[in-house]
Amino acid sequence: MIKNGKGGGNTKTGLVFEGKTDLATFLSSQNGYSVIDGRVYYNNEKVARIFKKHGFYKFLKELGIDWEKIISKRLFPDDSIYVIVNNTLFIIECKFQQVAGSVDEKLQTCDFKKKQYQKLMAQANIEVEYIYLLCDWFKDPKYKDVLDYIISVRCQYYFEYIPLAKLGLPVPPSEEDI
Repeated sequence: MIKNGKGGGNTKTGLVFEGKTDLATFLSSQNGYSVIDGRVYYNNEKVARIFKKHGFYKFLKELGIDWEKIISKRLFPDDSIYVIVNNTLFIIECKFQQVAGSVDEKLQTCDFKKKQYQKLMAQANIEVEYIYLLCDWFKDPKYKDVLDYIISVRCQYYFEYIPLAKLGLPVPPSEEDI
């Protein structure tokens, strides 16, 4: 059930993005990283760009993409990051739950949303990956079918963290390696 949702396997690096903070804040706190106006630098080299909600549409405009000619309704990602080296836009949706509710059904929309983002990015020839960042609430066996579905439509999920290496970002050496 926890395929691509493993916990603890990459904790020795300590490089996890916890849903309690946004991606820019997390990256800024990592050794060698800085984030200035949504641009992500590692050892002073630009490696990515981060967009939240409306910022994604400013990026589309920079690329000359008129979203209204491609999709009928805007999508607002919780967080997204365009990683330059692998020419991939990662859409990161954070889902945190403590009681049963509407988030349950939202997990079933990843295929549609990923395809919408792919349509938007197609003319820029940018790949799209769609990742859920889930809290431990979703480890309950009653979510097995929906988690299996997420994987079956080539979307991904992680519990409480996303390894930097998964995004194709440089992983700074840990204090143990220095």
